[in-house]
Amino acid sequence: MSMSPSEKIRFAVIGCGHIGKRHAEMIQRNPACELVAMCDIRPHADLGLEAIDVPFFSDAEEMLKTLPGIDVVNVCSPNGLHVPHSLLALNHRKHVVCEKPMGLSKADCEAVIYKALQMHRNVFGVMQNRYSPPSQWVRSVVDQGLLGEVFMVQVNCYWNRDERYYKRGGWKGSLDLDGGTLFTQFSHFIDILYWLFGDITDIQGKFADFNHEHLTQFEDSGMVTFRFLNGGMGCLNYSTSVWDKNLESSLTVIGEKGSVKIGGQYMDQVEVCHIKDYTMPSLAPTNPANDYGAYKGSAQNHHYIIENVVETLKGSNTMTTNALEGLKVVEIIERIYEKRDEQQSL
Repeated sequence: MSMSPSEKIRFAVIGCGHIGKRHAEMIQRNPACELVAMCDIRPHADLGLEAIDVPFFSDAEEMLKTLPGIDVVNVCSPNGLHVPHSLLALNHRKHVVCEKPMGLSKADCEAVIYKALQMHRNVFGVMQNRYSPPSQWVRSVVDQGLLGEVFMVQVNCYWNRDERYYKRGGWKGSLDLDGGTLFTQFSHFIDILYWLFGDITDIQGKFADFNHEHLTQFEDSGMVTFRFLNGGMGCLNYSTSVWDKNLESSLTVIGEKGSVKIGGQYMDQVEVCHIKDYTMPSLAPTNPANDYGAYKGSAQNHHYIIENVVETLKGSNTMTTNALEGLKVVEIIERIYEKRDEQQSL
């Protein structure tokens, strides 16, 4: 059921860390939206919410019972809480905007999709890298078949995540709440891979923990190879062991009629475009990366997410990232990590 064009959509945010505050800011900037509540288990005074003057709750269930007029719940809590918070919101018949990853297992994501279908509510995935101009451009090149048959695809993700990031007492680095490097750092780029080329099979991998032994409960680096169901082969090389600052996030595509590469620290620059009978168009500038102080993350495209929620609920657009796509990214990571776990058990 679509909402009327003049009706403001009422949002509540669960999780008031950096990303939760970013969601709140984007909601407040959108004239079609109203931010009606924030929720976090930590004390309000510790969260830096002085600029966000809305009711604050320390219990999500209490928030949803107290404010029945909420339309959308933005789940920005630690990874391992995304599923229980999404299910809670859906049980209260709210639409959900879920930060990546949608969950930490395919089975948990299926439970969310089942509940969303049962309650006739939408679950929007946050994969904001899809909105960056280089990603949109590569998608158009692939969709038009300009590269012909795709032979090889390489994704390289080399970032810095050290003791400045994995602070003692926090949730990052734990298996139950973080889930692993591919879930927290690089799921955006696995999403781009799936968005462009579809599902993968014949996964092989090598994994290592070079210098995060005392920081995390999982690997910091991996080299993964696979084949695409649609043809061609690919690899994903990733690490959070880069010294001091991020090095690159890149996608290289070798096709029958040309080669392209988007790179830079955040897959935000077109580095190579060499395609038969094709002239590269001018692209809009890419938004800067999210700045977390000592380290940086993906592009600041969250305002597009909120715009898409508004347009979808008002019936003028469709979802940019739906729950099934969110599940597929989690499932691909889960299958990669099965190879990691097999390796560790030998």
